Amino acid sequence: MIVRYESDGSIVMITQNDHAQLSGLFASHWGNAKFEKPRPYASLVRAAMYHDRGWIRYETSPQLNPETGKTPNYREVPNDAAQLEAFQWAGDWLGAIDPYAGLMIARHRTGLWQRRYGVISYPPAIQRGTLPPDIQAFIAKSEAKQKAAANGIDAKEFATNYNLLQVWDMMSLYICSTEQLKDDKIEPVPLAYSGTSAGMILTPREAKTIALDPYPFDVPELTTSVIFRRLTQNKFRDTAELQSVYFRTAPQVMSFRLIPA
Repeated sequence: MIVRYESDGSIVMITQNDHAQLSGLFASHWGNAKFEKPRPYASLVRAAMYHDRGWIRYETSPQLNPETGKTPNYREVPNDAAQLEAFQWAGDWLGAIDPYAGLMIARHRTGLWQRRYGVISYPPAIQRGTLPPDIQAFIAKSEAKQKAAANGIDAKEFATNYNLLQVWDMMSLYICSTEQLKDDKIEPVPLAYSGTSAGMILTPREAKTIALDPYPFDVPELTTSVIFRRLTQNKFRDTAELQSVYFRTAPQVMSFRLIPA
C-alpha cells in the first residue's frame, strides 16, 4: 500500500496493484521513432501490470502500527513469513498464465531487495544493509528457480526488459508517491535492444501534467489515472477501526497527462 500523510491532514492510500496498472499502461504504449517497442510485447505488458500482485494479500487487511499510530507505507510493511509466501505465490500465479511474465516479476521482486541489480543509476538505490536470513533464503530459492526458468531465453534481451520494468515501476511511483510533484530523473532508460539508453527528465507543468524528455509513447500525449482513497480521519484506536474507515471511504480517480517536453 502506498500511504501518503498529506499536508491537509488527510491520508491518501493507493494499493500497489492500482499503482501497477499505471506501469502496465506505460508498457502498452511504449515505443515510437526514438524508443523500440518492447518484446515480447504481451508478456512485458502483463508483467508490468501485475508486478505487485504479491501485495494483494496485505491490501485486503491494511494494518495499523501500534507503536507509531500510523498505517505503514509499503516499504515499512514487515516481510514476515506470510508476506514472503504471498510474493512467491504471485510469481507462480502469473508464471502459470505466462511463464515469461512470471519470471520477470520474480526477478523484479528479488531485485528490489538488491538495489534493482544495479540497473538504475538514478534515483539512487535504497541501501538496505545486511538482509534478514529469511529474505536471503527467499532470494536464493527464487534466483535458483529463475535461473532454471530462464534457460533458452535471450539473456541480453531479458536484461533490457528487466531494466524497462524498473523504469515503468519508477515512473508510476513518481506519480503515486508524492503529494507535490517535483522535477526528477530516471536513468538509464533503454532506447533499443542494441544497448542504447538515455536519461529521462520528468518535469511537472500545470496541474496534473508531466513533461517527459525524451518522450517514449506511441501517442501524442498519454492520460493515465490513479485510483485512490482519501481518508479524512488520520487517528485510529486500532487496526479494526483503520480498516473500517478505509473500506467505507469511496475510491476516487485522479488523472495525469504525460506530454513531450
